[in-house]
Formats: sequence, C-alpha cells, structure tokens
Amino acid sequence: MGSIIMRLEPKQQDMLYNRYWYPMERDFSHGEYSWLFNQFMRDFLTVKTGNPPRIGDIYEAFKAYMTSSGDDIEELIADVRRHASHYVAFVRELETEPRLLDAFKDLNSYKVDVAYPLVLELYNDYAYNILEQGEFVECVRIIESCAFRRFVCGIPTNSMNKTFARFSKDLDKSRYLESFKAAFLNLSSYRRMPKNEEFQRCLLTKDMYNMRNKAYWLRRLENHGRKERVPLEDYTIEHIMPQNPNLSEEWQVELGDNWQQVQETYLHTLGNLTLTGYNPELSDRPFADRRDMEGGFAQSPLKLNRSLAPQPQWNEQAILNRSEQLSNMVADVWAVPELPADVLLNYMKPEQGKSEYTLADHPHIAKGIMKELFQKFRTQVLALDDSIHEDYLKLYAAFKLDTNFVDAVPQASTLRLSLNMKFEDIHDPRGLCKDTTNLGRWGNGDVEVKLSQASELPYVMELVQRALDLQLGED
Repeated sequence: MGSIIMRLEPKQQDMLYNRYWYPMERDFSHGEYSWLFNQFMRDFLTVKTGNPPRIGDIYEAFKAYMTSSGDDIEELIADVRRHASHYVAFVRELETEPRLLDAFKDLNSYKVDVAYPLVLELYNDYAYNILEQGEFVECVRIIESCAFRRFVCGIPTNSMNKTFARFSKDLDKSRYLESFKAAFLNLSSYRRMPKNEEFQRCLLTKDMYNMRNKAYWLRRLENHGRKERVPLEDYTIEHIMPQNPNLSEEWQVELGDNWQQVQETYLHTLGNLTLTGYNPELSDRPFADRRDMEGGFAQSPLKLNRSLAPQPQWNEQAILNRSEQLSNMVADVWAVPELPADVLLNYMKPEQGKSEYTLADHPHIAKGIMKELFQKFRTQVLALDDSIHEDYLKLYAAFKLDTNFVDAVPQASTLRLSLNMKFEDIHDPRGLCKDTTNLGRWGNGDVEVKLSQASELPYVMELVQRALDLQLGED
C-alpha cells in the first residue's frame, strides 16, 4: 500500500509517509505481528465497503476504495492510520483501559477474528464518543458470547464472516447498545446466537477438552463475578474421572458396570473437568482420595471445585448433576443479551412476501419428464443445510439461505441451473459450466450449468455446494 504514496509528488509523499505511514508500519513491524498488516487492511476495507476482500486482492481493493471514496488523499491515509492504531490496541492488546483490555484478551483468546471488522468499527465509534466505554465492553462481550455459544452448539464461526462484515448497517447508532443487542437477537437460521435451551443441552455432551485454548473458558468461568480475580497460571486442567483407559478396579466399581461407556461419553465434558494445582499428586487415585487428600478437591479455593467436596462418589449421575450446575454458570458468563419484547419487536424486519407461484405452475417439473430428476435435485439441495428454503417464481425455482445460491429454470428436457457466484470462483474440471456474465439469463449469478440426467447429479451438487459455501463465507 505504501507504493500508492510513492506515486505522489515528493513533498506530499514525504509528509504523508512521516506523519501517517511510518508510524503505522512501526506498529505492525514487531516480529510476530509483521503478518498483521494485510489482515488489518482487509478488515479496514471490510468496514468501509461491507465486503471482505481476499487477502491476495487487497492492493486492488484498496485502490478501488481510494477511487470510490472521493476523500482527499491525506484525509484517507489519516483515516487508515487512525483505524490501524485502534486495530493494534485490541489485537496486540495494547489497550490501557482495564475493562476493555480484559474484554479484548478474552475475545483474542478464542480467536474470533471473523468479528474483527465489527470490533474495529466499534472502536472507531468509541474513539469519536459515539459509543460509551461501558457499552463498548458489553458489545465485545456479546460478540464473544455468540462465538462461544456457536462453538459449543457446533455451528461454524466462519459462516459469520459476511454477517459481521455487514452487521453495522442494521444498527441505530443513536440507540447503539439497544440496536446492537437487537441485531444479535434477531440473527436466525445458521447465523443464530444459540439460546440457553440449545446451549445448555449441547454443553452436557460437548467435548470441552480437545478444543482451542481450553484454559480460556475455565479461567473465564472461575473468575466470573469475582472482584478479586484468582491468578490461574499455576493451575492445570484436571479430569475428575481420569483419562487412563485402563482404570483401576476402584474406579470401575465407582462408575458401575458400564464404566467404559461412562468414561467414553463423559470424559471430556463440562461436568468432568476442573482446575487444580496438584495434578501430579492426584494422579489416578480413587475419587475419595482425590477429594480428601492434602490439596485435594475439598481443600481447593476454587469455586469450580466447591460441589466436589460433599460429593460421596463420582459416577455418571454425579457428572450429569455437575454438568447441569455448571451449565447454568456458563450460560450466565456467556450470556444472551436481553431486551423487552416490545423493544425487540421494533427491530424486527418485515418478512419478505413469498411468491404467489407454486410447483404446479411449472409443468416440466410438476408432472413432465423432468419431474423425477427435479425431485432428486431438490431433495439433495435441501439436505445441504437445515436452513435452506425454496421459493417458486414465475420462471424458475429458487433455493436460498439469506439470498439465492442456486436457481433451477425448468425446461422440457433439462434443468438449467444458475449458480449465484462469479465465474472465476467456480471449480469445474469437466468444463460443464458456462459464463453468463452480462448475458441476461433468468436466475442469479454468473455461472450456468445444465442437469439432464441423474448420473450428472453428484458432480452438479459439488458445484452447488461451492455456491452455498461462498454465501456462508467459507471460501
């Protein structure tokens, strides 16, 4: 990006470089952070345009933004510099305000980088006093909660890429926090923030040990609500029921006749995990020894271990009871934002009217020779994701999540499929796809492929999956 400055008149070039560009380069030049500049530029452009560019296209995207923005060159470079200072403050954790720094550390611990463009915009609004500090902290916590809940419920975070990129367009910044909460509460389908019932149900059996930065959630859980935070650097994660597949006879008796199934099912779950400073001493001892020994669970100062002190034995029911207890705590830590129902109703988007047409309005696929092939295609498309829905328009059938990703135009002896993507993004080793850019076809997108017989369906569905992945932000 510095090469853009180098094209300017020398005096202006020197001024812009020394005042803005050099300080920005310095921020990103510290060893492990040197890679961060391209990520920042991608996220900056996402904030400005609402569309995340590919890392390899950043230079061209920035030039296009410069041309379209209409800003004076110094004003534009100063804006980049300002956003860069915000970016390193939360990504490199250089923030000086303690509450913000804690929130940034937790967000970064979970590596919710798909949300960085949104955090960057929040930070800029905070810097301009549009957003108060307490509101900023709460917004970051909501983002963290959403990402963590989605992880527990097995919903891929990368599908939020485009959601976060365009999130701010639905915000009323005169009611910043209220509209921010409403926007998260109104996320639906595969973009949803799981509510407590789904979240706590998934927590009972979720593997919470074999995950990225597992110490993050245990640390957050232990210190939530404490005025004096417990330093946990010297504590390690402990399985209450040991990991050893060759459990001692005492443990087998403790767990019951189905001890192997209990160990396999609940070993890494919420109810069986805790923190301890006595990991080597605990070893694989029986539960009563682990509970009562010097430094055992009963003597632990951690609230995570309070329920273990009076526990007479450790078996499946004990694990489930503790899971349920801890899941209530987890739901409080990673909370869903709350708004009165009448307030939330004001932020609900009006539903788009469904087409007046039905399958019966398309004779080729309703009862013609293409009926069987269309039904096979339709079944496989709808099976790609529970959130996919279909709509029949006058000239084609549409399959969509937020927007159409594939449209089927029924013809007498073929289905003409329009894939909603750029032709350059398709991977088509058989060469069956046609570039329909600017050709004015019915349907959405620049890729057309024809489906004439069932034997072609597996290959065609790979192309359809690609169009769906692009809409989900999984490219």
